[in-house]
Amino acid sequence: MALSECSLEMLQYLKLKSVDELFKDIPREVRIDGLRLPDGLSELELRRELETMMAVNKTASSQPTFLGAGVYHHFIPAAVRTIASRGEFITSYTPYQPEISQGMLQSLFEYQSFMAELTAMDVVNSSMYDASTALGEAVLMSHRISGGDTFLMSRAVSPEKKDVARTYARGADIKIVDVMYDPHTGQVDLADLKSKVKNNITGFYFETPNFLGPIETQAHEIRGMLGDKTMVVGVNPMSLTLLRPPGDVGADIVIGDAQAFGTPMNLGGPMIGIFGCKSEHVRKMPGRIIGLTNDIDGKRAYCMTLQTREQHIRRSKATSNICTNEALVALTAAAYLSIVGKSGLREIAAKNVENMHSLATRINSVKGFKAPHFRSAHFNEFVVSSDLNSDRVHKELLAKGVHGGLVLDRFFPELKHSALYATTEMHTKADHDQLIAGLEAVR
Repeated sequence: MALSECSLEMLQYLKLKSVDELFKDIPREVRIDGLRLPDGLSELELRRELETMMAVNKTASSQPTFLGAGVYHHFIPAAVRTIASRGEFITSYTPYQPEISQGMLQSLFEYQSFMAELTAMDVVNSSMYDASTALGEAVLMSHRISGGDTFLMSRAVSPEKKDVARTYARGADIKIVDVMYDPHTGQVDLADLKSKVKNNITGFYFETPNFLGPIETQAHEIRGMLGDKTMVVGVNPMSLTLLRPPGDVGADIVIGDAQAFGTPMNLGGPMIGIFGCKSEHVRKMPGRIIGLTNDIDGKRAYCMTLQTREQHIRRSKATSNICTNEALVALTAAAYLSIVGKSGLREIAAKNVENMHSLATRINSVKGFKAPHFRSAHFNEFVVSSDLNSDRVHKELLAKGVHGGLVLDRFFPELKHSALYATTEMHTKADHDQLIAGLEAVR
């Protein structure tokens, strides 16, 4: 392909001989020859051409999706993106240095304040990459608090999240041991937990609602069994306007993901890990904390109050080597919560519960399907069991223009022929109708 004079000039400036040399770090097998576009298109014609090409992709807007499992489809007011897109916030510079702007510091302080209020924790940092890395850091922090060489973790946790935690634990020689869930309720099996709480454990992690949907109602009993060992609780922050926060039931560390607050689904990311703890553990916390103070003139000022990372203190004293975080996503979450407000967030959460109950009841009425599989309260996600092959159900739903739930057979063999379905305020009755019609047609 002949290069334009301008392209040749750029290659010459970069001291490169060809465009291929510019992209040599990208494996050849994943490259394409470029977009096949006609020459001489106007901007309008080009837009139409590209929109036609992109129309082959299926999105949550073009077909209803009931796939949650950690990433959820929620409505995002236009003002959220307008705020997050402002030039003073979007920057290629990683804003973790002390000279960070007051505006960014304030937004992160607001994010921390919102999350601390929701979780009822004394301190929330700002922030982690996602819930998986937050869990990995929680395992290490639990070891710093309680010692021991074994960390207990509920089996009803995302297997992929658990893999990340195991990667973190390996370097510290911490063994992760599963605690089973009750096959009827889906909540923590207290008898199994009791049998595994020994002097060598560092702590225990469970979620509410957990990966399979049930809301945990035994937090007080779990707290009592753990004694002085660390209790780590994972949350869906959207649910905390309706549920008692983990800080009220004695959690030492709370983690979660704030993607639901203003960040769209986008091929699995970006996400943002919530990480909160009791004030007595703050010196053992990873990441950084933004504080509020007064400057030399007595005016309100924000500053980095604590960041025990190796760039600032001796490596042996660092709690974590996390280098950056999801500052823009944290800012987005703060903007979302400011715009939606406390009552608005509660209304959204209530709509999620309403849709969950409505959808589960309707699925349960379809011959061959049971929903929810577990006898517990749920927020917006639940397991559907069936006597049909889950992969076949999923493929037939896709053929009918519906993205069904996550097939669980691969991750939870004991839940054979089951799938995890999520519904949010984004689903209309017509979306539910389409799913029900699809399930009825599978047989």
